[in-house]
Amino acid sequence: MQVFVTGADGLLGNNMVRLLLEDGHKVKVFIQSGKTPGFLEGLDIEVSYGDLLNYDELSTAMKGAEVVINAAAVTDTWPNQGQLYWKVNVDGVVNVIKAVKEHQVQRLIHVGTANSFGPGDAASPGNETRPFEGAKYKLDYITSKYEAQKIVLKEVKENNLPALIVNPTFMIGPYDVKPSSGKMIISVIQGKVPGYAPGGRNFVYVKDVAQAIVNAVHKGRIGECYILGSTNLSYNEMFTKIASIFNVKPPSLGIPGFAVLIYGRVLSIVGKITGKEPVISYPLALISNEYHYYSSQKAVDELDMPQTDIEFAINQAVDWFKEQKYL
Repeated sequence: MQVFVTGADGLLGNNMVRLLLEDGHKVKVFIQSGKTPGFLEGLDIEVSYGDLLNYDELSTAMKGAEVVINAAAVTDTWPNQGQLYWKVNVDGVVNVIKAVKEHQVQRLIHVGTANSFGPGDAASPGNETRPFEGAKYKLDYITSKYEAQKIVLKEVKENNLPALIVNPTFMIGPYDVKPSSGKMIISVIQGKVPGYAPGGRNFVYVKDVAQAIVNAVHKGRIGECYILGSTNLSYNEMFTKIASIFNVKPPSLGIPGFAVLIYGRVLSIVGKITGKEPVISYPLALISNEYHYYSSQKAVDELDMPQTDIEFAINQAVDWFKEQKYL
């Protein structure tokens, strides 16, 4: 299949492109003008450059595609709000949908976020039936991604758009170029995490997410959403697991929820004054006090999503960080 990928140069994209090639697909990636392919350099892919917000550039690049995977997004959480989130995460998706229709693409796989569904706890993890709860955090990343999901699903229902949505949780693994999720792992190994918040979240090996998306080229139902996750762990459990793998001392201080919120509030104020991203903002403090647990049973059943042990994912991430001199 001719597969066109946006957002190919990120954590998920790098892993996904490699699996697409292994699966025998011809891959064309759409890279933001002014950037380089990065770690995609040297792969047997076609690279086109442009802006997701420039419809003509996007449409020209997409010509000939049979499947489109839209992984491009602004995923930052600082600043909490801003027009760029809405432009890329919503207006960009509108452009992708328009181009998919123009070129009569057979299937659109839109990469959303698990935050578009209500989370749960260990006894009752969130799934694709749980209503959105993320507006309370006032993070434009979360709300803009949810808005984009609604647009895609509306197009499926009203205009027969051949699309499905995948919703990853917290991904860990190689090619974490920022790093993003890897910041947590590096900080624990370096002893820079003084304690842990009361909550927890769902962690997943990025290659399992990538494999589920590659499988979705042929599998999965149009108009459906699939949470792509794996292991639900409290922050204490996750930090202890990381520390034990690398034989370092785990964070031992359980920080009360109210203290986490105060800390986040203060650092947010300081961040706005200095212009520097805080270690934890107030919205992230709110999230860290809650359990954001999810079930991925639907993706396992319908997309044949693997469920790799999270310790393996941690080791893979660290090996890559060492290779890149991040550690």
